[in-house]
Amino acid sequence: MQQLFRDMSLSAVAAGFLAVLVSYAGPLAIFFQAGAAADISTQMMTSWVWAISMGAAVSGILLSLWLKAPIVTAWSAPGTALLVTLFPELSLNEAVGAYITAAVIIFVIGVSGTFDAFVRAIPKGVAAGMMAGILFQFGVGAFTAIESTPALAIGMLLAYVVFRRLVPKYTLVLLLIVGIGLAVVLEDASLAGVRLSMAVPQFITPEWNLGSTLSLAIPLVLVSLTGQFLPGMAILQGAGYRVKAKPVIAVSSLISLPMALFGGITTVVAAITAAICTGKDAHEDPSRRYVAGVFNGVFYLVGGLFAGTIVALFTSLPAAFVAVLAGLALLGAIANNLFAALEDAGQREASLITFIVTASGLSLFGLSSAFWGVVIGFGCHAITRAVPANPR
Repeated sequence: MQQLFRDMSLSAVAAGFLAVLVSYAGPLAIFFQAGAAADISTQMMTSWVWAISMGAAVSGILLSLWLKAPIVTAWSAPGTALLVTLFPELSLNEAVGAYITAAVIIFVIGVSGTFDAFVRAIPKGVAAGMMAGILFQFGVGAFTAIESTPALAIGMLLAYVVFRRLVPKYTLVLLLIVGIGLAVVLEDASLAGVRLSMAVPQFITPEWNLGSTLSLAIPLVLVSLTGQFLPGMAILQGAGYRVKAKPVIAVSSLISLPMALFGGITTVVAAITAAICTGKDAHEDPSRRYVAGVFNGVFYLVGGLFAGTIVALFTSLPAAFVAVLAGLALLGAIANNLFAALEDAGQREASLITFIVTASGLSLFGLSSAFWGVVIGFGCHAITRAVPANPR
């Protein structure tokens, strides 16, 4: 602990705070859409936010101190997006059971050292196509909101484009501030009910069945490994941190288990916000940037304790605000996954089919479109690899 205080710097603390703020400004909006789809109470929504914040806080602090690297953890944003497509047919108890199953599978993959082999076994284009399909509806939702609240939606869209051009690093934070201002001025949103409020976690009894395992647990494992752990570890490696995946996956998945019982979806390595804490803006000396990871966890801890305040803020704003914020926050992820899905000409058709099936919202035999997207896409990929092309 003494070394932490010696290595502490204002820039590292600020980087940790900014990473948390970006997560709450963007990916958290998807969580509120999932809560609306499940029609849960404000108290349960508070428990969800408490659980995902605490999972990120504890894992981030432990891993950063242990490995002396800026390990930024968060909740699975693509996994949360998947929830929106499954509720309300999927019960909250079944979702929690699927969270636990996914965490156990990820833990086994992590500690067995088969992470790299597992990721290699999944065609890159098929995995990217599934993720793009899951996220696509959120991008569409940002623009369909123009029908109901044109001034708010267009105002936030213009702000997003301007901020992306001028201050890309702070786009989501500034968009959140501008969006709240526009909601108050244009939609008469009231913030009178927003006050400091401590979270009271709500225990959820898990339930297991084959349908929830195939529709949620398995796709959650896929998107967590390929969409979060893989790019998150790549960002760490690219910044010069030779961190092995085994301890990172093991700790984050173990912490996911108790958090799941209070509504917390799988804890993963952050991919979107990791770069904030691993770059030179956090500190010139790479060996002291781990402080950013520690304080990222500390600020998540504060956010979790006052999850009731965060929920009060989001629920006091119009639904269109959340839809636009979530959609615009995911535009970069949609673009990156579409590019990855279509990049390889040999996989392009199978990847495109995966994307279309997943985005279609297909539900067959009680199984989600994400499951069928992977199954059909993987099948198409196998056929195209096995059958030689006709040169005509």
